[in-house]
Amino acid sequence: MRTIEHWIAGKTTTGSSDRTAEVFNPATGDQQAQVCLGSAADVDAAVAAAKDAFGGWSQTSLSRRTKVLFAFRELVNAHAGEIAELITDEHGKVLSDALGEVQRGLEVVEFACGIPSLLKGDFSDQVSTDVDTFSFREPLGVVAGITPFNFPAMVPMWMFPVAIACGNTFVLKPSERDPSASMRIAELWQQAGLPDGVFNVVHGDKEAVDAILDSPDVAAVSFVGSTPIARYIHERGTATGKRVQALGGAKNHAIILPDADVDFAADHLAAAAFGSAGERCMAISAAVAVGDAADALVAAVNDRARAVKVGSGRDRDSEMGPVVTRAAQQRILGLIDTGETQGAAVTVDGRGYVVEGHEDGFFVGPTVIDNVTTDMDVYTQEIFGPVLSVVRVDDVDAAITLVNSNPYGNGTAIFTSSGEAARRFQRGVHVGMIGINVPVPVPMAFYSFGGWKDSLFGDKHVHGPEGVSFYTRAKVVTARWPRASHTSDASYHFPTSK
Repeated sequence: MRTIEHWIAGKTTTGSSDRTAEVFNPATGDQQAQVCLGSAADVDAAVAAAKDAFGGWSQTSLSRRTKVLFAFRELVNAHAGEIAELITDEHGKVLSDALGEVQRGLEVVEFACGIPSLLKGDFSDQVSTDVDTFSFREPLGVVAGITPFNFPAMVPMWMFPVAIACGNTFVLKPSERDPSASMRIAELWQQAGLPDGVFNVVHGDKEAVDAILDSPDVAAVSFVGSTPIARYIHERGTATGKRVQALGGAKNHAIILPDADVDFAADHLAAAAFGSAGERCMAISAAVAVGDAADALVAAVNDRARAVKVGSGRDRDSEMGPVVTRAAQQRILGLIDTGETQGAAVTVDGRGYVVEGHEDGFFVGPTVIDNVTTDMDVYTQEIFGPVLSVVRVDDVDAAITLVNSNPYGNGTAIFTSSGEAARRFQRGVHVGMIGINVPVPVPMAFYSFGGWKDSLFGDKHVHGPEGVSFYTRAKVVTARWPRASHTSDASYHFPTSK
């Protein structure tokens, strides 16, 4: 059985703990590896390595840092197919989707390659007689990322390229369900010339997470995952004086108005709901059909759902793969059951879905549930599976009220041909990321990613300009260089300009 180890100070290690977790191939249901689960001592070792490396890396010139980042970018690009295969074999998503994930992560690396201009400070000449003021930003020190299973390459790459480019050192705690991509990325960092200890990987469960949150030498923590855990991360991390950005769960709504192109909307809803088996924090899980749009929309989405090609992620004909674990499969099937019991209509049923040759895989077929109400479990819970719930409302104002009444505020979208309705929607919803005829409005790397309400704990979004701000802190210097013969004008009153 293959063992996936930690990466600390530039080399692999099994660490101090003998605990392991199983790593499955979701398409077959077979265990393919075991991953070491780090102890608090292993986290301490990684943090110590990062702390030792911080002194040198933080003082490394911007041109040198940029050179390493450009080399890393080229290596990830050259090995994108290999990384995608590792993701597919452990997560289950189809290869094309895994390649897309790597590409979106690369865009953040490319953004971070511009760090010299992103870290430029300000300068004010002669703010007082012979006095100048200027500011610059410095790295925090050791920072950490705790990342989810659904994007084992992209989400970590939302964090560490910016953090490392800013001069910090990094400890990554990836999901133990699909850990191999992080290890390959660590090797590529080393090949790019990154000094040992600047990037470290510790696998683990709650023990490792708590050790990161409690470590006095970790200055900041970035997290993406469910809302209950995000709240826990934020509360425990800030209690020990850390900066914390904790991105939580989502219930992303797509509003479809009667003036929308039904076929266009149905195509994009199906892709947004069933792509990656719905295991995306930006997946559309609730379609809000407005007025007369409902019947035609449900019929069109049903057709698309039945036509989705479900199979192994390694099969290039597949459009959707399995979910990540047997437990996830059973939880999703149970929610479909509950929706039906509570009175919704299952118009496309993905329960009992079997893929020939992969009978033991963790598959759930595309599912559409109509006439869902806001008190049903399939609406109130984050399903994180290939299930699209359809809620019917009378008008766009009712749709906006519905979105705003939901505790999550990650992403939302509207399908319409009306600019007035779109503008009213984008200004009226209390959501961080909005799509207009774009169902999955993930911003490009030069903007920041993040939601509102229970989808974000902390005041900074991830990557982009807010990422640079999160991983640095400002210094302001007020300087005077008096001539040797200059008469002192020291005063005991509060200094003012003159």
